Amino acid sequence: MASQLLWLLPLLLLACGGGEDGTPRDRSLSRQPVALILDADGRPDPTVLAAEQVLHRGNGSEPQTLDPHLAEDVPSANILRDLFEGLTSEAPDGRIVPGVAERWNISRDGLTYTFYLRRDARWSNGDPLLAEDFVWSLRRSADPATASTLANILLPIAQADAVLAGTAPPEALGVSALDERILQIRLAAPTPYLLSLLTHSSTYPVHRASVERFGDKYPRPGNLVSNGAFVLADWVVRSKVTLQRNREYWNDQATLLEQVIYYPFEDQSTALKQFRAGRLQWTHEVPNNQFQWLREHYAKELVISPWMGSYFLGFNLLREPFIASPQLREALVLAVDRTLLTEKVTQFGEQPSFTLVPPGIGEYVSPLPEYASWTQEERNLAAQALYAAAGYSDANPLRIEIRYNTSENHKKIALALASMWKQVLGVETTLVNEEWKVFLQNRQQKLVTQVFRANWISDYNDPFSFLEMFRTGHGQNDYGYSNSLYDSLLAEIAAERIPARRRRLMQEAERVLLEELPIIPIYTYVTKRLVDPHLRGWESNVMDHHYSKNMYLLRSRPATDAQP
Repeated sequence: MASQLLWLLPLLLLACGGGEDGTPRDRSLSRQPVALILDADGRPDPTVLAAEQVLHRGNGSEPQTLDPHLAEDVPSANILRDLFEGLTSEAPDGRIVPGVAERWNISRDGLTYTFYLRRDARWSNGDPLLAEDFVWSLRRSADPATASTLANILLPIAQADAVLAGTAPPEALGVSALDERILQIRLAAPTPYLLSLLTHSSTYPVHRASVERFGDKYPRPGNLVSNGAFVLADWVVRSKVTLQRNREYWNDQATLLEQVIYYPFEDQSTALKQFRAGRLQWTHEVPNNQFQWLREHYAKELVISPWMGSYFLGFNLLREPFIASPQLREALVLAVDRTLLTEKVTQFGEQPSFTLVPPGIGEYVSPLPEYASWTQEERNLAAQALYAAAGYSDANPLRIEIRYNTSENHKKIALALASMWKQVLGVETTLVNEEWKVFLQNRQQKLVTQVFRANWISDYNDPFSFLEMFRTGHGQNDYGYSNSLYDSLLAEIAAERIPARRRRLMQEAERVLLEELPIIPIYTYVTKRLVDPHLRGWESNVMDHHYSKNMYLLRSRPATDAQP
C-alpha cells in the first residue's frame, strides 16, 4: 500500500504545508484562569477587565436562519444559544443546568416531566415568559406547516409522531401549562436524555406575538424578540451578526460582555489573519496546513479538544450510480486510507473511523465492520474486486462528483479522496464547491448530488442522535436511505427502558446501517481553534457548546509579527 500511494504523498504534503506528524495534546488545561480577585457573585475585580467588553467570534459560515425552529446548521446554533434559552441549559463544562426552568420533577415511570419556570423570566421586550409560551412554541416546532427539518428532536414527546406526520393537530402534542409558571411534558416512552435534548434550539420558546406579526421576517433585527442573555442588534449578510446584552434576561447581573459579534469567515486563513491582528478573539476553525506553525507560535492560543461528532461522506441512494449498488459503495468505502488522511491532511488529532457513532458516549461501543481490522492493502484489493464486480474497469471508469461546502479543509479532504480513488480504482472524480446554503439545498432536494460531504455533531449526549437521522423520511436524511428493519429497531430503542438492552439495540441498528453503507465514515472530530488567553469563562466540552454569557475579557492581545 505504501508504494501504491507514494505518488500521492507529495500532493498531500503540499496541501498540508509540510508532513510533520504528531498528535497535539488537549491544551485546555493550560488555559485555566490565573488567580483573580472575585466578588461574592463570582465576578472578577473590575480593575482586571478590559475596558471594552466586546467579544469577536469567528463562526465558520453565514447562519442559515435565526429562527430556532428552522435552524439546522452549527453557525446558526452557536448564535441561537446566545439569543435564546430553553427549559434547561449547559454549564461551561457541558453539564446540564437549569435554564428558564429553575427546577423539575420526574414521575416514577419516567413519562411525565413537570417544569417550574422562573418568576423573573422575561422576553427581551419585557413581556413575562410563561408556560403557555413553551406550549405554543413546542407545538409550532412540531407543526408540519413550520417545515422544521429538526422537529424529529421532539419525537420522545407523546403524540409527536402523529403531529409530525400530519395525522394529528399540533394541539395533540403532549405538552400543557398547569398554570402560568408550571409546564408539563408527557413522553411516549422513557427518554433518559430528555434534559439534554431540551437544550436544543428546536425546543426554544419563541415570542408568539412577534412571530404572528412578522411571519418569516420574524428572525430579523428589530423584529426578533428573544429570551437569552443577548438580543439581535444587527445582521449584515456575509459580514457579521451583532448581539447586544439583554437587560431583561433573568440572570443579566452575571453577564459581563456588552456585545458579541459573529463573523462568517468560511476561509480559515482569513480568520487566522484577523486573529493575529487582534481583531478576533475566537476562530471557528484553523487552517489544517498551518498546524505546526500555530503550535510553535500560538501554543497558548491553540486549543484542541475532543468533540462529539463524525465526519463522513454521503451517497445519494436515489440517483445513479448508487441505486441498488452496494458493491460499488463498498469499493469506494474500502479504498479510503483514513490513517493517511488524518495524519497527512487533517493533522489535528482526528481519529480514523469506520463507524457512524463516535467513541466517548457513555458505555456505548460501535460495532466494527470486519474490514476495519484489515491492512489498507487488503482493503484496496477487496475494493478492486468489488469495483470490477459492479461493472467498472480502466476501460469503463466510474465518473462521479464530490460536492462540498466552501472550506479549505473540506477541499483538501475531497482532493485527497479523489486521488485515492483514482490510484486504487481508476475513478474519475470532479470536485464541486458550493456556498453553504446552496450546498444544503442541493443535499435536501437529492436531485444533483452523488457523493457529498456530510457530518453530524450530536444534538445531545446519546448515540440515538446519530442513528435517528437515517430513519425513513427524517428531515436530515439527505441520503435517501430507507430500511424497514432499521426503522423498527429505532422504534424499539425509543421504547426501551433498560439501558443495557437499549445499547444492544442501538449497536444492532448501527450494524445494519454500516452493512448497507449509505455513508463513507472518515474520522471522528476534534475541535481546533484559536482562543485569546485573555478570554475567560471558556471551557472545553465534548459538545462544543459555548455560551457567551459565561465569558469576559481581561485586556487586549497585541498582534504578533510572526509570519506563517
